[in-house]
Amino acid sequence: MRFRRPDGRTAKLTLGPVDFSNKEASDEPVLGGPLTLRQARQLAAKIDRERARGIDVIEETKATKLRKRAEVEERTENTFGVAVREFFADHKTKWHTRPRRWRDEAAMLGLRWSRGADPAASAPQVIKGGLADIWGDKPLASLDSHDIHAIVDEARKLGIPGLGKRNNGVSESRGRKMHAALNIFFRWALRQRRLTVNPCSGVWHPGPPPARDRVLSDQEIRAFWLATDEVGQPFASALKLLVLSGCRLGEVAGMRRDELAANGIWTISGTRTKNHRQHIVPLPPMAQEIIANAPRVEGSYVFTTTGTSSVSGWSKCKRELDEQMGAPPWRLHDPATNMRQRHAAARRARLERALNHISGSYGGVAGIYQRDPMHEETRTALLRWSQHVESLVSGKPSKVVALRSRSPSRPSSNR
Repeated sequence: MRFRRPDGRTAKLTLGPVDFSNKEASDEPVLGGPLTLRQARQLAAKIDRERARGIDVIEETKATKLRKRAEVEERTENTFGVAVREFFADHKTKWHTRPRRWRDEAAMLGLRWSRGADPAASAPQVIKGGLADIWGDKPLASLDSHDIHAIVDEARKLGIPGLGKRNNGVSESRGRKMHAALNIFFRWALRQRRLTVNPCSGVWHPGPPPARDRVLSDQEIRAFWLATDEVGQPFASALKLLVLSGCRLGEVAGMRRDELAANGIWTISGTRTKNHRQHIVPLPPMAQEIIANAPRVEGSYVFTTTGTSSVSGWSKCKRELDEQMGAPPWRLHDPATNMRQRHAAARRARLERALNHISGSYGGVAGIYQRDPMHEETRTALLRWSQHVESLVSGKPSKVVALRSRSPSRPSSNR
């Protein structure tokens, strides 16, 4: 078509390629599509009507092309594969640090970064068969609750896509972790205005596991202590300190020499604790002796085989302990949990300080205003616990005397 635009300038508009089949299509003719002569006349008449209404057809056509191009680019940039990379480059906790297990979450979503790599500055490896591989080119908006349910169910029954499964049978834990990783990602996409609906909302997933009440018996604690000598160093020293300190495995394994003071105080920075709060541990003499006798390797780590990184290989170590102990299923944090649930000589609040817990006595408003570190009370609790453990290991009676709490109805005398 040749015509004049509203401002008087001449213009030319190509309606589309010629269709010589003379077959009439069921839909309306569109600009740029194959046209029979009859369809071309129909489309030209439509354009003439728009010109008669004062519409600049050329500008409208350019705007439509730009809009379609932008939509294509947006779909390309807003695919699962692109968005999931940006998510891990931007992924932070409420403490503005990367989650401790962000690499595990990345693997569940189909990406793997090399050790020490910064996801904001380096490209990941796409795991073959993982979500970033099979969903890589899918626009986020095309993923719905059916896709999420299918992946969660696959994770439960067959394993994480691209990673397989380590144990046979259905695993509720795998399904729960898969849903959690997807939910965190899509919530981020929602905040970034990449989506209008979170496809994970309302999708069934395995609920939380039942609360664990596993506590090692005195005989099991003794068996654990003796079994540590069979797994060798530096694991033996680290495991014994795990029992005596009540700290988490990662905190003990990553102990650095600059965290230890001459007076037996171990200060763990907030960057290494689960709740991101500094933890001060007054180590009892028994724990200090274990640290002093641990094999020394040049470097900043106390428990290490290389000197440049903390000791690793805890899964293999746990299997060896299981063989030595022959105890019912337990976890590496269970010996430390005994301090809280079995050692009745210390107050609950004192133990929560010793274990660096912010729930219970220090949860909610109380945790905001209760800033007393209770160093002496914590020292007493850890000392009594170490004496209790020492009596179990040596077979001699404990020197710890359990003091009865005073009854509120019978106040003590001043005599």
